[in-house]
Amino acid sequence: MPNSNHPTKTPAALHSCSTVRPKAAIVYDFDGTLARGNLQERSFIPSVRMTKEEFWGRAKEMAEAGDADEILCYMQLVLNRASEWGISVTEDQLRDHGRDADLFPGLSDGSWFERMNSFAADNSLALEHYVVSSGLFEMIMGCPISSHFKRVFASKFIYDSGKAIWPGLAINYTTKTQFLFRINKGIENSWDNERLNAYMPDHERPIPFARMIFIGDGDTDIPSMKMMAHQGGYSIAVYDPNRDHGAIQKINKLISEDRVNFVAPADYQLDSQLDIVIKGILGRVARVACERIIPRQPVGAMLGAELFGQR
Repeated sequence: MPNSNHPTKTPAALHSCSTVRPKAAIVYDFDGTLARGNLQERSFIPSVRMTKEEFWGRAKEMAEAGDADEILCYMQLVLNRASEWGISVTEDQLRDHGRDADLFPGLSDGSWFERMNSFAADNSLALEHYVVSSGLFEMIMGCPISSHFKRVFASKFIYDSGKAIWPGLAINYTTKTQFLFRINKGIENSWDNERLNAYMPDHERPIPFARMIFIGDGDTDIPSMKMMAHQGGYSIAVYDPNRDHGAIQKINKLISEDRVNFVAPADYQLDSQLDIVIKGILGRVARVACERIIPRQPVGAMLGAELFGQR
């Protein structure tokens, strides 16, 4: 048997790619996908004398009372509560709150990213990793794995003299989809809407949707998952195996309703279910990219057949 630490190349991808490796991307949600819970709950919310239930409940009340966006409301609540307790919200302070993220197994040492990059390279792909999250940009950038991401798109503040004064970017459940298009078109900022809306032929897009994988953790990622599937990409719902049975059933329902291609535990270790599924997808992506295979059936069905030896 081959050594699992040195995965073999997918046979169909061995011989026909050009010298320029096609780009592929894994796009992650953050909270609940890469780390348990929400980063804000680890140390920031306790520092402003609230429980997580009180904080999110208050943000929801603000949104309902003002008929407003809940992400903007929670960001404003961050500023309001910090001010009430005499705490200055700075970039460095928010980064510090992200340093103790409760990452899922296989992530903290960076081995997941190195292994996926190596597997993709062995299959003639150039793999990039992105985050698209409603969480706070600064907290995500403070976490130990931030250096592995090509770009983090997340909610962020505007600063004056180093102090946060206003929500500058709020990414909610539906606006996440525009950032998938930014990745697709190679737009590495949040402000250039002219390029985002401009026509670009599919063959000119740096990372076609067919070479993109989105990993999320449930209801809040459904628009992105559905859009990814509609555009010919792949979506995976991950879950914390320590969650209660009802929460896991809710995740499983996503695949029965054709909202995702796969469901797997949020375990990023070698030979985990997620590890096997992602490698299967990357192998499929490499075959299509390098040999220009035209899928004759839905990608989920075709990939499932390949993974489980039915082709």
